[in-house]
Amino acid sequence: MTPTYTPSQALLHDARRYRTPLLTAGVILFAGSIAGGFFSPNDFFRSYLLGYLFWFGLTLGSLALVMLQYLTGGAWGVVTRRTLESATRTLPVFALLFIPILFGMHSLYEWDDPTLVHREPVLEHRSAYMNPAFFVVRVIIYFAIWAVFVYYLNRWSGEEDQGAGRLNRLKALSAPGLILYVFTTTFAAVDWAESLETHWYSTMWGFLFVAMQGLATIGFVIVALAWLSRRQPLADVLKPVHFHDLGKLLLMFVMLWAYFAFSQLLIVWSGNLSDEIPWYFHRFSNSWGWLGVMLIVLQFIIPFVALLFRPVTRNPALLSWLVALIIFMRFVDLMWIVMPGYYQRGFRLHWLNICLPLALGGIWIATFLWQLTKRPLLPLGAPNLEAALHHHEA
Repeated sequence: MTPTYTPSQALLHDARRYRTPLLTAGVILFAGSIAGGFFSPNDFFRSYLLGYLFWFGLTLGSLALVMLQYLTGGAWGVVTRRTLESATRTLPVFALLFIPILFGMHSLYEWDDPTLVHREPVLEHRSAYMNPAFFVVRVIIYFAIWAVFVYYLNRWSGEEDQGAGRLNRLKALSAPGLILYVFTTTFAAVDWAESLETHWYSTMWGFLFVAMQGLATIGFVIVALAWLSRRQPLADVLKPVHFHDLGKLLLMFVMLWAYFAFSQLLIVWSGNLSDEIPWYFHRFSNSWGWLGVMLIVLQFIIPFVALLFRPVTRNPALLSWLVALIIFMRFVDLMWIVMPGYYQRGFRLHWLNICLPLALGGIWIATFLWQLTKRPLLPLGAPNLEAALHHHEA
């Protein structure tokens, strides 16, 4: 009899048990943060953008990794596909959750202030591109492109489970999809994060965000699979070798992030241009610099060394603890990007900086768990499913 790998009743119960309190906590924290936002709107919108970039990065990173797997193959992609697909289906919810950012444009972006635009030559020069109307149009375009790929990748993957041969279609869609992902992520990162500071620009910005999203996503997948590996039906399926493969992929993204981050710093510092240096000066000349040191040590050096050892990559529990550190530092990394331009005197932690990301996280994880239980936990129609499950026996 062909296994179905459908979620067990115990897993369904666990998903519902976690989903409801997470969603409830997210909504309550969100409502409380909105109340606080009336007294401190600038802190509210900066914190909201910080949380949004972190959690929505998992959605986009999952979309990219699904398409990457279709193009490259490999056991890691087969066992992670349904987890990644479930994460991509959080897109509609977070498309709606982008609306508060539209309301907060005036608090977030100087280019939304007509008076300042006329006084600032750089803003006036960019005004044909950086203006509220065109910003909204671009947001709609980004989400429309992402939605098309999410829809067809999930639809054809589901049809493949029913016996329809969709692998060629999925590969054909993934090739242009990855290219468009890089372009749309780059433009979105420029619009939503780079334009927070008027005089800052970087040619590495888009690649840096691609690496950050990939790093956070593969880390989240490892934690999700470690949780699923203790529950049927995947308890007898997921083996240490699968986590070893994911650990090697995580090491690759750790090095990729470090390479892009260092390359950006090297290019800016060697260029020594007055329009670029202040961005790093604000982040190294005061207490924000300690977060920069933390990123070097805790997001690169320690993970890099730890992931070289097989006992770490083959142990789901140890790997999950390391991933927890990396994911936390991913949040710190985004805080180091988003906040210093606003808190220019040094590191400062407002209660909204914590509550709003937690609120969005509760909503994102609850949506993910809801979607995770809707399909079999492994792609039943994948041609290389059995090989992926038993490749450690070869």
